[in-house]
Amino acid sequence: MRVYQPHLRYYLVNESAFSEEELAQRDTPLSGIFEVEKASKDADALQEAVQHLAARIRAHPEKARLDEVITRWLKRHLKRLGAEAEKALEQVNSLVEDNAMLAENLQTWAEKERQKGEAVGLQKGRQEGRQENARETAINLLALGLLDDDQIAQTTGLSLDEVKALRSEQPH
Repeated sequence: MRVYQPHLRYYLVNESAFSEEELAQRDTPLSGIFEVEKASKDADALQEAVQHLAARIRAHPEKARLDEVITRWLKRHLKRLGAEAEKALEQVNSLVEDNAMLAENLQTWAEKERQKGEAVGLQKGRQEGRQENARETAINLLALGLLDDDQIAQTTGLSLDEVKALRSEQPH
């Protein structure tokens, strides 16, 4: 069976063994890849990391092969950002040659993510406002003393436990 067993060689690169400062000093395509991986949560940092990576590839003697391999990796890596990012990456064939297009696409993606974040924040604020209005209404209904807790819960959309908690907070 030994003849059918694969013989693989590998080179272990332990990213966590290097600080960000050490990686920045190395100025290699591999350190650029690590920089992209670490920056993937922040669109502006990601854009900057991709620019640095492209510059490192341009300066490397094996730039054609590195560009091909790293561009393929980058496209797969950034697909997880969503459909918008994936659509923008379809047009990128070379990190070095299509760097301006990639930067523009990342900028567009970043702006859409910010807008999405703002919309989520606005929606969350509206929800909090509705919740506060429901609480105020429940407090007013409790003060009137005309409805029981179940009726107040139905009227305001609050849970029965929330209404009971508000009742216990009311001065007697």
